[in-house]
Amino acid sequence: MKSLKLILTVAFAAMGLSAMAQDVNFDDPKYAKWGANAAERQQNMLNSQFLKEAVDNRNYNVAAGYLVDLLKKCPQASQNLYTNGAKIYKNKINAAEDPKVRAKLIDSLFWVYDVRLANFADNSKYGKDYILDRKAREFVNYRPEDRTGLREVFKQAIAASKEVKGKTDLELVAIYFSNLCEDFQTDSIAADVVIAEYDRLTPEFANVTEETAQYKDQFESAFGTSGAASCANLEALFSKRLAADPENVDLLGQAVTLMSRANCDSDFFFKTAETYYAKKPSSETALFLAQGFQNRKEYDKAMKYLEEALATETVAAEKEKLYVRIGMISLSTKNIQGAIKAANEIKAINPENGYAYFILGQCYAASANCSELKCQACYWAAYDAMNQAVPLLASEPEVQKSAQTMMNHYRSAFPSKEECFFAELQAGSRYTISHGYASGVSTTVRYR
Repeated sequence: MKSLKLILTVAFAAMGLSAMAQDVNFDDPKYAKWGANAAERQQNMLNSQFLKEAVDNRNYNVAAGYLVDLLKKCPQASQNLYTNGAKIYKNKINAAEDPKVRAKLIDSLFWVYDVRLANFADNSKYGKDYILDRKAREFVNYRPEDRTGLREVFKQAIAASKEVKGKTDLELVAIYFSNLCEDFQTDSIAADVVIAEYDRLTPEFANVTEETAQYKDQFESAFGTSGAASCANLEALFSKRLAADPENVDLLGQAVTLMSRANCDSDFFFKTAETYYAKKPSSETALFLAQGFQNRKEYDKAMKYLEEALATETVAAEKEKLYVRIGMISLSTKNIQGAIKAANEIKAINPENGYAYFILGQCYAASANCSELKCQACYWAAYDAMNQAVPLLASEPEVQKSAQTMMNHYRSAFPSKEECFFAELQAGSRYTISHGYASGVSTTVRYR
């Protein structure tokens, strides 16, 4: 019944086109893309109609015959040939039971994309970028075992998107890099390949939007869980490269950036970072070094780099970061005055920086160093500061958690109702602290 329907459909289509042909001048140049002469053009246009009817009737075997013939004779005739071609072969692939037959059909599917690329790469809407995008996604579905081919087709698609649109398709980058990390985990590629691609592609995510943020998360997650960026791998990679080219500033910078992200703290990392800083001093590198030396409890070295960077830094946002690190190190060394000074500098630059209040809260609490109410009242100021810090530290969940814990501790250390009564202080009244580092801070009387 299906065959009869197709035969009738084709017959009617042939009659229709034959009737039309009486009114069409196939010698007209506008039909040139359909063949070398009028007879060829007429036949190819008729076959394109037969192709469409076969696809509509889901007779993909017949349709494939017409498709191959048309793509060989008139590949520039119509994009519809390729749309139908992909549909034909995907349906045939899904229906194929023999692995060898399926493999040949997959070859045919990619042949359709290659012919389309050769003939329609310059199309304004469905050109090179669109074709390679579709081919890459089909590769994931139909030939995932060809890891080398998969990586290559995605690299081509990513390059085409940037070339044609002027910006990189971040979804393609995320898919490509996730597959790259999978290949490392199965020992198909070396760690240095993953690391090099991560470094190359990271700048593409510099200005993500709300719509593309998910692709950055996917990209970073893939790298973080791959195991490629371990300190051991990074050190093995860069120790070899730097031994061969120790004065390469770009290479030094790449090593410092990646190793700092991996929280490396080896002697090699510090030597590399210090060498890089000497050649190209910057706030960013100073912060890397300061964090590392702070972790090693080498606070003097940490402060040295921070103060050097601060002396030359002119960008407010960068100074803000430096003061945050100075404040945190000052707390670690119990330099309360230094910590307060840093916190106030942070506030002056950015009053919405939660670290300023996180640091101040701890400084005020440090003054609660006796049993007298004037000392214990410092916890009111400490609580207030930490209460300001908590909502402003939403982007720093670990620090925010610490702030919440400290705030609860300060609350439990408030003076008792009895102590406040004897000092003639009522809950809710204003109180100016007159002791320690919190001296002069106005707060509110509360009982524990």
